Amino acid sequence: MLSEQSAATVRATLPAVGAHLNEITERFYAGLFAARPDLLRDLFNRGNQAAGTQRRALAGSVAAFATYLLEHPDRRPDAMLARIAHKHASLGVAPEQYALVHEHLFAAIADVLGEAVTPEVAAAWDEVYWLMANALVALEKRLYEESREPGWRRWEVVERVPETREVVTLRLRPCDGGPVADARAGQYVSVRVQLPDGARQIRQYSLSGAPGSALRQISVKRVAGDGASPDGEVSAALHARVREGDVLELSAPYGDLVLGEVADRPLLLASAGIGVTPMVAMLAQLAADGHGGSVTVVHGDRSPATHALRAEQEMYAGKLADSVVRFWYEEGAADGEHGEHGVGRVDLAGVVVAPGTRAYLCGPLGFMRGVRGRLLEAGVAASDIHYEVFGPDLWLGQEG
Repeated sequence: MLSEQSAATVRATLPAVGAHLNEITERFYAGLFAARPDLLRDLFNRGNQAAGTQRRALAGSVAAFATYLLEHPDRRPDAMLARIAHKHASLGVAPEQYALVHEHLFAAIADVLGEAVTPEVAAAWDEVYWLMANALVALEKRLYEESREPGWRRWEVVERVPETREVVTLRLRPCDGGPVADARAGQYVSVRVQLPDGARQIRQYSLSGAPGSALRQISVKRVAGDGASPDGEVSAALHARVREGDVLELSAPYGDLVLGEVADRPLLLASAGIGVTPMVAMLAQLAADGHGGSVTVVHGDRSPATHALRAEQEMYAGKLADSVVRFWYEEGAADGEHGEHGVGRVDLAGVVVAPGTRAYLCGPLGFMRGVRGRLLEAGVAASDIHYEVFGPDLWLGQEG
């Protein structure tokens, strides 16, 4: 994919570029938002920008893509690209925006690296950028074409259900009365909310209802902000302002953490906190399909009182032919209809992992790294471990 001449140049300059990527991406975003403040107001997550997580995710994706091209010259990191493409499609990213990103990204590279950016170096990294950008444009084009709900659509809130003090479930139906396109268990939608300052901020929320329903269902955790930063501004607005009869703008469903063809193979669904949402949808799908293989449900939370959608987890697991449910709570335990409950953080030491298991993970990065490590030790293939990150993906490059 990468020409031999450019590969040699990228290999020689990758350490220097990689060492300055955080500074480069910081200047990139500063230049981009100075030229196009509307992008920060209406497209990019202001909370992630303030925290620096989007900057680190961009730096990580560029470095991971360049490294992959050098190590696997005849392939490309499809898992990483697919994850980015789904997120971009949910935001409505357009092909022409890649040229804008290129302009400001390469201006930032020149500013930071100065005379080290020779014409040869610039040409090599330009090739890397457009290989990645064109691959994403093609993937996003296909996603847009496959979507049965193109663009933004208005949805009425028909029910609001408090799950815990921090989590509320919203059930919505399309205002136009049209059909609800099928969503795959594990996918998410983007929700666009107008805030008091006029910004129209976008956040992604996993669909927590059973696939095939005439309604869309999302479960929103209120993110605690400090009031001085935009972190949590959308979830706070949804909790404080949205009631039955209100209207929200939603994208079509996207996301690559989906069950796929699982036949009756053994599955493990591991979640922590609000990471439970896509797992509930997967359990609902498995129950509806009459999945005959073993299903192990693992979840960790602060306490039984903060465990959202617990009843749904237990209900759907109880409908399966062969299921085991294990919950861990850092503060106390609780009796349940199914499975066992432990005190502390999730510990897979006592969980039986059947040969041929496929695993799906969702929760904080530390939780997922720990679970993935234990699964690999138990003999689960890296390609059979799939994950979802809420927010910018700081765990790039995992092909499994």
